[in-house]
Order: sequence, then C-alpha cells, then structure tokens
Amino acid sequence: MAAYTDMEHIRFVLHEMLQASTLCEFERYKDYDKEAFDILIDSTKDYADKFMYPLLKEMDEQPAHYKDGKIIVHPAVGKFMKYCGENGSIGSTFDYEHGGMQLPHTVYSAVSHIVQAANNALPGYTGLTQGAADLLVTYASPELIEKYVPKMMKGEWGGTMCLTEPQAGSSLSDITTTAYPQEDGSYKIKGQKIFISGGDHEYADNIVHLLIGRIEGAPAGTKGISLFVVPKKRINEDGSLESNDVITAGDFQKMGQRGYCTTHLVFGENDDCRAWLVGAENRGLKNMFQMMNGARIDVGLTAASVASAAYHASLQYAKERPQGRRIQAGGVKNTNQEQTTIINHPDVRRMLHLQEAVTEACISLLLTASNYQDRAHFGPEEERQKYHELLELITPIAKTYPSEMGRVSVSNGLQVLGGYGFCQDFPLEQYYRDIRIMALYEGTTGIQSLDLLGRKVIMNNGSAMKHLTKEFISTIKEATSFDDLKPYAEQLKSASKELASTTQHLLTFAMQGDHERYIADATVYMEMMSNIVIAWQWLKMATIAKTALVSGNTIQSTSFYERKVHTMKFYFKYELPKIAACKHTLHSEDNLTIPEANQVAFS
Repeated sequence: MAAYTDMEHIRFVLHEMLQASTLCEFERYKDYDKEAFDILIDSTKDYADKFMYPLLKEMDEQPAHYKDGKIIVHPAVGKFMKYCGENGSIGSTFDYEHGGMQLPHTVYSAVSHIVQAANNALPGYTGLTQGAADLLVTYASPELIEKYVPKMMKGEWGGTMCLTEPQAGSSLSDITTTAYPQEDGSYKIKGQKIFISGGDHEYADNIVHLLIGRIEGAPAGTKGISLFVVPKKRINEDGSLESNDVITAGDFQKMGQRGYCTTHLVFGENDDCRAWLVGAENRGLKNMFQMMNGARIDVGLTAASVASAAYHASLQYAKERPQGRRIQAGGVKNTNQEQTTIINHPDVRRMLHLQEAVTEACISLLLTASNYQDRAHFGPEEERQKYHELLELITPIAKTYPSEMGRVSVSNGLQVLGGYGFCQDFPLEQYYRDIRIMALYEGTTGIQSLDLLGRKVIMNNGSAMKHLTKEFISTIKEATSFDDLKPYAEQLKSASKELASTTQHLLTFAMQGDHERYIADATVYMEMMSNIVIAWQWLKMATIAKTALVSGNTIQSTSFYERKVHTMKFYFKYELPKIAACKHTLHSEDNLTIPEANQVAFS
C-alpha cells in the first residue's frame, strides 16, 4: 500500500477531535453516518493507491504544454475527470437538487487530502470545476445554472476562475478587461488573463470561465468590478457548441506542479467573445470571494498534502537507510558494530518530528476550517455567526502556514535523504518543487498576511479574535486536568497573551492613522499568530489523546496516542518559542521598510 498519508491520523481528527458524526444531526447531513464516512475515505484511498499515486512522477516528466494552439496534458486528466463525474465527487458538497451528494465539507476535505497527497496535479482540474460550478449555483440565474452546471458536475466540461491580468498582477483594482453591453442582454468581452489554472485542455468539451471585468463606464477600483460567465464555446439553441473567441495564447512552464496546466487566455481578439453577467453589476469581486476563499483553503490543504507525502517518503527512507553508528557513552563509536539505520540518529529524528508536527497539525487545521464551514452554513442558527467569523479569521492562516512551513517540512525531508534527496531517484525533489508554488497561488503570503492583520483581526470590532481566544481558553482548561500537560497549557496561555499584547501594540498605529506602519510587518504577525494557532491544534490533539489513554477508551493503538502527546511536546519545545523573535520584531521602534522613512535604502 502506498505511503503518502496517515489514515489513522485522518480518522483521529475526523472522529475523535471533530466528531464528524455529530454533523449528521443537521438536517442537511441526516442521510450520513460514521460508517458511510469511513467507507468513502477507504474507497478513496484504494483508488488513489491504484490510479493516482503511480502517475505522480510520470505527470511531472510529461508536463502540460502548449502546442499548435492547444494545451496538451497527460491522458490521466481525462480519466480522472470522467471518474469524478461518474462517481459524483465533483458535486460532493452540492445540494441534491443540483445533482450533489450533500457531503459535509469536513469529510470532503479529508477525501481531498488523500487524493492530493497521492497526486497533487490531478485534483486541481476537478477542484476548480467544482468551485466555478458552486459560484454559478450561488449567484447565477436559473437559466445559466441549467445551461452550465450539469455538464460541469459530470466532468464533461471544466471550470476556472479568471482574475489576474498581465499589467495588474494581484492588484485587482487595476484590471482592464472590459465588458460591453449588448441588446440581447449579453456582453462582449475584451481583455487578457494570465496564470489561469486548468484554463484549457483536450479532455474537456468546454471550459467555463468565471471572469471578473468592468462593464464599460463602471467606477474605477474594486467597486466597479463585475462577474461574468465566459464559456470557451458558446451553446447554440440546438445544444451544439461554437467558438466563443477565447484564445489560448500559451502555457506557463512551471518549476513544480508540472502536470497541472497554467494558461494565458485572450478574450475577444476577434471582437466575438460573449459573456453573461453573474449576480449584480459591480458586485463581482465580492461574489468571487466565495470561490477565492474556497480556493485558499484548498491550496492550504494541497500544501499540507504534499508535505504529508514528503514526510512519509523520508520516514520510509530513514527506516531503511543504514549509515553510521550511534555514539556510545563517553562519545565513542564502535566501528565493529553494524551500521544503524539513520532513523536512530537524533538530528534525523528531529527533522522527522518537525515534518510530523507540521503536516499533522496542518491537516487538523484544514479539517477544522472545513468543520467551521459546515457549522457556519448548516448548524444551529444561534451559532452560525460565530463559526462564520472563526472561518474568516483562520482562512489566511490555513492557506499560509501549510504553504510556508510545508515547504520547510519538505526541505527537512530532502535533508533526511542527503544527496539522494536532491536526485530524481526519490520523490522529495519533486515534492519540494511542487509545494513552492502554494505560497503564491490564490494570493501570496504577503497578501494573506495583509488580509489577516488588515481585515480579519479587526473585523466586527475584533469579534473573531474574541471567539478564537475562547477556543484557546477552552483547550487550555481541558489540558490542565492532566498534570503532565499543565506546563504546555501554561505555555499556550502565555503565548496567547503575547499575541493579544502585540496586536494591541500594532493597533495603536492604526488608531493614530498610520495604517502603513500598522501593516508593514504583517507577514511577521502572520508567522507569530500561525505558530500559536498550530500550538493550539497540538494541545487539543494531545488532550484528546491523553483522555483516551487515561480512560482506556482507545479506538487506535496505545502507541498512536502516546505519539500525539510526544509530538505536541516537540512542537512546544522547538517551534512555539519562535514567537519571541516575532514579538521582538513587531515591537521594535525601528521603521526600516517604509520608503519615505528610509530613502537611503536600495539607492
């Protein structure tokens, strides 16, 4: 069986930590139970073992590319889209009335993690199709939904989101793609979009682009952005398809995720590209955030999944690779002894523990975010606002921490393999290339950090932060019931207070009107808060594990729960203390990055 994730950990988070079966008490999920969830998870792993994982290296060696005006991708893309369409997984979380399965987002994320860990290139094609279809279901007219969504759900048509333009990059207020109203209610579109994942390939009969642009005469900035559906091929009255003047200009050749195409699209080169408005005029960016936030969670999950696969690959190597001998008392090596496997060397164990601590906490955090989504939309009415705010607050963290620390985790895995890690004999070098883009997808780390400190922390007068603090307090209280967890509970309590005082310190700049100074070191704040959030996840997991050990009510092996407590202790020793450096930087009076204050820099 292929080792790229830990099924025991997935079940632990789902059933013991998040108690996913309680979601079945909601009207929406009443048709499910724990057994149904487990069957789905196991069958997904079986499919991923047999079809997806064996193609990981081949898809990297045969990358998506542009040829003769078309994007050529690996044939596995077509097989995967067909499989997902036939088994209904593209519509997993959709309403029954739209052909969906009404599967909880919590469970769907667990399933997504498995397939992403097996092969991180394939799920992007169906994931974006799902996100685009979901956006249509939420905001489009019934006519547009009926026209596009069924084919997308079946995997016959693909879907994308088209935001970025060459001259604007991440500054969406500067996009220039223009929509010209037509007498029949449609619009003519002119413009270009770049970095469009899954933007074109031969295994979809049509690609349905969800595109943001400006209606001619619309206000400047983000307030003048509207959302449109722009199919690659128009649908005639008889159901046939014809070109919609969407030209694929090329495919970007990437360092990693080479099996996942990234296209440059030109709309309306021949003045014949038609689009249809989705939602109200000038509300496009607000509506698009539904897909963007979902994509951010998915990117974080993909990063966690790649890091998971790298961890299991390096763990297997460390168990099998003999090298050197353990140091005996007095610092002596007995060269007459057989070589030991490198997993017995303390520094190798440190690197493996770091990988374990990062990947398992990331999976826990991402499934927690999905659980918040379920509860925000379908839980008791009186709790929905709380979970909505918690989801909004942790989304930038759930995207950024796995992307940044996942890369560090994979790097440590590569280091475990030594020279072999840098070679193509083992998959670590590919995982390292694949994960690097996660910090760029769907908003760079800097953008996520600005979102966290500039929007989410102060949202509703800090209401989300208050909810998160209560979650910290609840976990700390539960942990203190065990004597050996008390020191770690106190450490998290102290860290939480440090975060609160640092937040208040930064807010003084905002209150003085110095907003640029307030957000200048947002990425450092992101690092500090992320480390504390991950520490919270680990203390929570350790408390659940300790409860199972003390009560004897263990679903899994005793060693599994003991390992959870051990890894928590590792994280609190090696990673959580790093917040002190972040605090030092954030409280420093030196103002070194704002141009007006440092005109001598970069001269």
